[in-house]
Amino acid sequence: MTEQNPSVVRETEPSRFPHDSTALTAWLTSLVHNREYGTLAELRRARVRTNAHIRAGWFGGDDHRDLFEQVAFLFAIYHQGRPAPSYGHGSLGAAARRIGDGTGRGPDNPGAQRLLDRVVASRRVPWRHLQHAVTRLRSCEQPPPSWTALTEDLIKWNDRKARIAYQWSVEFHTPPGAAGKHRTSRTGE
Repeated sequence: MTEQNPSVVRETEPSRFPHDSTALTAWLTSLVHNREYGTLAELRRARVRTNAHIRAGWFGGDDHRDLFEQVAFLFAIYHQGRPAPSYGHGSLGAAARRIGDGTGRGPDNPGAQRLLDRVVASRRVPWRHLQHAVTRLRSCEQPPPSWTALTEDLIKWNDRKARIAYQWSVEFHTPPGAAGKHRTSRTGE
């Protein structure tokens, strides 16, 4: 029987750290709960990598650091000036259904419809349009999407079998009474 040198095994098999979107959401909501406004302000600096961005990236593991930093940015945008954290609920499609005003929400609001159309038409993760959606939800005083589900959806954005953009469109257009019938475990509810 031959023994392997453990240091050789580590060199040939790089360690892989998995992502943890639930832990990211817990950390982000704790920042709001503990009134760590400086850290949240750092996260809102999109073009500058700060310690807060690096911490958010840790939750992304080896493969999704940048994505987790971007979700933390969206979270910080939504929570600017808010005294209580929001875990959100549903997918981005369901959240976009809440965008609007007295004249209409979701599919009945042309602005919400155009915004969702831009989000789901993108082949790459549409960060700029997602920022706009989160900003609109904030200004409409509507809850955001589930931050955990949003992170998981964005990880699978280019997975053709997951069809995230299609699912968001379906959830956006599903009438309120039928929403529970089409909900999947993918949305985190």
